[in-house]
Amino acid sequence: MMKDTVQRPFDRLAIALSGLCVVHCLLTPVALVLFPVLAATSVADDHFHRLLLGLVLPASLVALVLGCRRHKDHLVISLGVIGLVLLMFTAIGGHAVLGERGERWSTVLGSVTLALGHLRNHYLCRRNACDA
Repeated sequence: MMKDTVQRPFDRLAIALSGLCVVHCLLTPVALVLFPVLAATSVADDHFHRLLLGLVLPASLVALVLGCRRHKDHLVISLGVIGLVLLMFTAIGGHAVLGERGERWSTVLGSVTLALGHLRNHYLCRRNACDA
C-alpha cells in the first residue's frame, strides 16, 4: 500500500502548488503597484514561474500516475496532462506568444485544470478507501 500513502500527499501538494500559481499570477500585478520594490525581486520574474513548475511537475506526475494506475480513470490523467502542458507552454514561451494578459490567463487555466485532475484523483482515492 506504499503507492496509496504516496499518492494522496502528492495530490495535496500539487493542488496547493497549483493554487499558489493562481494566487501569484493574479496578485503579483496588484502587489507590484502597491509595492514597486518587489519588481527588483525574483517574485515578479520568469524564474519564479519556472521554479513553481519545477515543483508542480514532479509532484503532479507522481500523484497522477499512481492514481491512474489504481483507478484507471482517464479523466484524471487527461485533466492532469492538459493542465501540465498549459503550464509548461506558458512558463517556457507564453509571454512572447500570448502577451502578459494571455500568459496570466493561460497559467490560471492550466493551474485550475491541473487542480481539478488532482481533486478527482484525491476523491477517487477516498471513495475507494486507498488508505484502508
